[in-house]
Amino acid sequence: MTETSPLGTVAYDIIDRVAWVSFNRPEKRNCMSPTLNREMLEVLDALEFRDDVGVLVLTGEGTAWSAGMDLKEYFRETEALGLVGTRKAQREAYSWWRRLRWYQKPTIAMVNGWCFGGGYGPLFACDLAFAAEDAQFGLSEINWGILPGGGASKVIAELTGFRNAMYHAMMGENVDGRKAAEWGLVNEAVAADGLKARVTQVTEVLLKKNPVALKATKDAIRRVREMTYENAEDYLIRAQEAANSYDSEGRKEGIRQFIDDKTYKPGLGAYDVSKQKG
Repeated sequence: MTETSPLGTVAYDIIDRVAWVSFNRPEKRNCMSPTLNREMLEVLDALEFRDDVGVLVLTGEGTAWSAGMDLKEYFRETEALGLVGTRKAQREAYSWWRRLRWYQKPTIAMVNGWCFGGGYGPLFACDLAFAAEDAQFGLSEINWGILPGGGASKVIAELTGFRNAMYHAMMGENVDGRKAAEWGLVNEAVAADGLKARVTQVTEVLLKKNPVALKATKDAIRRVREMTYENAEDYLIRAQEAANSYDSEGRKEGIRQFIDDKTYKPGLGAYDVSKQKG
């Protein structure tokens, strides 16, 4: 049964240990308002440590993933309150994007339609991203006289490389899901009618992995990208030790199934976590 946040801007279902979380303003192409930003943080908080949630998928109701920030509610109405209003709205948006970047569970962006401007923040925050081939991605800020803020410039430069980032941000032209996959904004683009099935396949694989190792891996990949090799090497040694301290039996069980039972091969799949001791 679909549940919604108190004011209805976020909806979610939990099915077979997957939380399907949706932006729920289809009449506004799911643009993000201060209300939605507050409610999204509340929903993420509520789901993060639930035992019946192993993976979180973020998508949008209707024809859009998210058309970015609500120009009226997020910009005009908060700017009318002065700097205090602007800063409050920024904190509410950036706080849930930050929470999503370091979420306890694996996260997937399922981009079913329009993804614009501020939508690049949660897009980058998700660990994996899949898009419909006809989804539209755009940084339209230049078209109405501002720069791509809120992290959007960082996201496009980080994911697509210098030349693509410059063209995308300066021209204000959209790219479709196929081009977004080519550029690296998403992992894959698939036909719209097969998008949920493909994302479901990915969730099924992730649910078979050791959850402690998944969290440590998510964090490691994000952290080491900005480190020198030597610093990354040292960080990863400590991160592995920390992960083992939380889940020493997981590593031992994986090795046991490989060496002793010969029931799996690491390069061809995950060990059977159901046989692991608590």
